[in-house]
Amino acid sequence: MENLMRKFEEKLVAQSLILPGTAVMGQWDAGLEWNRPDPTVAVLAPLFDHLNISTVLFARPAEPYGTILDYLAQRSMGVIHLKDNETRTFLHDIPVLHDFTSEAMAGALKGRKAAILPGRGLVTCGTVSPEQTFVNFSSVLFSCFVKFFSDYLAKAFSGTLEEEDRKIFDHVLSGLPAFSETKASFRKGPFDTEEAVCGAVCEAGKPVVNYGLVDSVMGNISCCFDHKVYISQTGSFLDELEGCVDACPMDHSSCTGITASSELPTHMAVYRNSYLKTILHGHPKFAVIMSMYCEREKDCPLSGECHTKCPEKRTLGTIPIVTGEGGSGPLSISRTVPSAMMAAKGVIVYGHGVFTGGETDFNEPFERLCSIEKTCREAYFNRLGQFKAVERERLWEK
Repeated sequence: MENLMRKFEEKLVAQSLILPGTAVMGQWDAGLEWNRPDPTVAVLAPLFDHLNISTVLFARPAEPYGTILDYLAQRSMGVIHLKDNETRTFLHDIPVLHDFTSEAMAGALKGRKAAILPGRGLVTCGTVSPEQTFVNFSSVLFSCFVKFFSDYLAKAFSGTLEEEDRKIFDHVLSGLPAFSETKASFRKGPFDTEEAVCGAVCEAGKPVVNYGLVDSVMGNISCCFDHKVYISQTGSFLDELEGCVDACPMDHSSCTGITASSELPTHMAVYRNSYLKTILHGHPKFAVIMSMYCEREKDCPLSGECHTKCPEKRTLGTIPIVTGEGGSGPLSISRTVPSAMMAAKGVIVYGHGVFTGGETDFNEPFERLCSIEKTCREAYFNRLGQFKAVERERLWEK
């Protein structure tokens, strides 16, 4: 179990979510084990008595996440309400605690997967393994990042930014990594064996994670070959897909889809209605942020239901933005993504993420996934620059 704790601590460090040596992780196996001695163990250990959990993780997130969490927590009314659809469904909301005590944390974690302690860090727990604490920790940071940048842009549009908002934003930007120019390349298709297909799927997952295009266990990958969809399993890590790829017949003649990604219906619908043979689905942050940006939202009668009922035909440049929820229901992305993919080979789903496709292998969809995120990041700061120019003009007129 110590090896598992070390593995997920190293993942957090590798993804720049924490600094080395800052995570305190506890795991109940035959007894209670910790990844390192630390004064916080005395406060964290009683959680195993109060809650039905097997693991706990506490750490101060690395920058810019630490500042983002503190900023959102200080402006909350005790709960941070999330904006993106994926983590809002998964996490619901995030309680904010001001007392670093076992009792306060136990109370918050009885109904939620994580809690924020401003100035101290983030605590998450899991009922089965350290993997859950990693997923919860990573998901909270993703959702708070999206909320912070979304809220700032909305305030800039409405002209309600305060000096403190600007100071915090500038500080966050100082810790925001520059966009990495991608240099990944993958084996060439078309693929002619099941082994080659699975190998290509596994290979494609690693740079999607390494370039920060997914967080925790979000995202999925597939390849259509011999009337089957080879797709990553639900809950799998895209950089560890060996043995986690399911072969799902297009005619549903097998039950392998039970463990496949929940977005299998969308992948199948794309393959049935297009010439595409490979699909990457990631959750790049600025694509999610810009998909939710709407200057009409405040006055729209469908505000709050935008993710499924937005009546507008929206694009970011030439990139279509569609609505939809998971699964295969009447409002699902399996009904909106395929037609958009046929025309553009890439589509942004409102508050969710990006789907990209290729005709033979994963080189084109990966390049397109990176390009869409770069475009969205540039669009964010260009829009912000326009608001700043307007604000300067107003001040000059005064």
